[in-house]
Amino acid sequence: MLNALTSAPDDGSRRNRQTTSAPRASAYRAVTAALAEHVDQSTLVVAPPSPEVGAWAGAPSALLVEGTYWLAYRLRRPIGETGRGYANVVARSDDGVHFTPVAVVSRETFGAASLERPTLALADDGRWRLYVSCATPNSFHWRVDLIEAATPEGLSTASPVPVLPGSTRWAVKDPVILRNRDGWHLWAACHPLKDPANTDRMITAYAGSHDGVTWRWRGTALRGRPNRWDARGVRISTVLPNGGAAVAFYDGRASAEQNWEERTGVAIGNAGLSGGFTAAGNAPVAQSPHAGGGLRYLSLVTLPNGSHRLYFEMTRPDSAHELRTLHVIPGT
Repeated sequence: MLNALTSAPDDGSRRNRQTTSAPRASAYRAVTAALAEHVDQSTLVVAPPSPEVGAWAGAPSALLVEGTYWLAYRLRRPIGETGRGYANVVARSDDGVHFTPVAVVSRETFGAASLERPTLALADDGRWRLYVSCATPNSFHWRVDLIEAATPEGLSTASPVPVLPGSTRWAVKDPVILRNRDGWHLWAACHPLKDPANTDRMITAYAGSHDGVTWRWRGTALRGRPNRWDARGVRISTVLPNGGAAVAFYDGRASAEQNWEERTGVAIGNAGLSGGFTAAGNAPVAQSPHAGGGLRYLSLVTLPNGSHRLYFEMTRPDSAHELRTLHVIPGT
């Protein structure tokens, strides 16, 4: 249990509602097979801002709303005066491949040194929400802020409200959010801050909420495994209902040197959405064939016909990262 997180204050009191459709129990197997065998058939969605190490487009969060695809993602430049994560973008598409940006928020809006993975969600009243991962300047600390607007376009000028402030002991970022009849569910990457040499380590913690704003930490959802490919850190990127249980895809790495080049693994739920996960297998299920091998931040949309569209960040031959998509049809 993350005592420091559990005791940290929560902010906000607005109500919202988000619904999710449950994929078939076999969905994760089809996704796993597609990632393992057909990543080379994926399609470019967003290129990085420049062709160099440390330039990224990725960390996606995808929704399908009344037939329209919506995608939030992060843009990053190499570390330097204008480097790190400088913007989150919200974009729309009719086909899930070709996106048009409709809103951009900059790190300056949040007083942040960098922005990481955003999470897109809908509230009870149809308002749009973007949960933004924000780096506190001159520190290893991260928090998550929320912006809300009547339309996706309105997110560009919305005012941020902290909802996952973290603590002096833990940085919190990269939330994954689901809504069902039991309420709101959240999984976030948590980095320990006590030892500056180990702030890259990460676990995933689980939190619940009645409104998607005020969150209560419930404990650790996933940890790395000693002497395995995911020993240094794990970050849940997607959670799929799987009958009465759940399956999670997660980012993992073995060492500090693999920071920013995480691979994708699978973890099996122990008891529904709130019961934590157990990592499966002795190797990643997916990685880039290029450079550092990074394939991370998987986001999945389940389509009405039972197929799935995946979005993920992948390392290119020049070591930059790009946002790609793959259409998965179960049984093919």
